[in-house]
Amino acid sequence: MPKKETPEPSFEQALSELETLVDTLEQGDLSLEESLKSFERGVALTRTCQQALKEAEQKIQILTEQQVDAEPEPFQSDD
Repeated sequence: MPKKETPEPSFEQALSELETLVDTLEQGDLSLEESLKSFERGVALTRTCQQALKEAEQKIQILTEQQVDAEPEPFQSDD
């Protein structure tokens, strides 16, 4: 049976879940198998957060780039 693809959590959701996982792991009450599963999930959430931050950084760089030869464009309202 193929795995169901779950949608990627938002940055905030991933970070919140990651914080919860860290707290749970730090308590030390999980079995080795549960700890490994939690660690694996934490790695996946960390990658999700890193990707979201990388994309945000790229957007900021694009938006803040100063182009000396850029021509002004008229404002177009969506109204």
